[in-house]
Amino acid sequence: MTQDEMKKAAAIKALEFIENDTIVGVGTGSTVNHFIDALATIKDKITGAVSSSEESSKRLIAHGIEVFDLNNVDVLDVYIDGADEITKHMSMIKGGGAALTREKIVAAVAKKFICIADSSKQVELLGDFPLPVEVIPMARSYVARELVKLGGDPEYRQGVITDNGNVILDVHNLNILDPKQLETDINAIVGVVTNGLFAQRGADVLILGSESGSQVIK
Repeated sequence: MTQDEMKKAAAIKALEFIENDTIVGVGTGSTVNHFIDALATIKDKITGAVSSSEESSKRLIAHGIEVFDLNNVDVLDVYIDGADEITKHMSMIKGGGAALTREKIVAAVAKKFICIADSSKQVELLGDFPLPVEVIPMARSYVARELVKLGGDPEYRQGVITDNGNVILDVHNLNILDPKQLETDINAIVGVVTNGLFAQRGADVLILGSESGSQVIK
């Protein structure tokens, strides 16, 4: 089974967590694209979706799935999204697709966060994947200097502007032993919108695509 097939297996399995007549929180990325395609097969059973990115919104709309503004939705039963890394404690690094802020907002609203990923994304310790940090443009250099003080090696992601009009710093060489504390410390830097550590609000369920199919981990 290829990596893409593992992603697809995890995405299809996530349909089992979708209840009728609900609005589904939908994330961003290659694994989520498989989920959106799968969600289209049951679109008549759901009310619609809330999306974490313009890219995902376009894909949902192309499938005929109504996309709601989160401000008009009181509750989301479930949020489905991928991860760049995830540990057995359900802490994640996300933001490879630069949608981390909206992903974090939608995740905060959802009752249940289901992470869908292929087996390569499961790690013992977060940090091999560079940690994305969304930054107000005028604060980029200042925030970079502060991230160096925290032990990181920040790199400006050239040519990328987020859906919110901000820039991304990818922080390399972090030894993330306490993801909750580091998430708090980085978010406290003036000029940071948020960072790609999802530890304060980690996943509730992990659906892991592997050579043998998909595995549900709670």
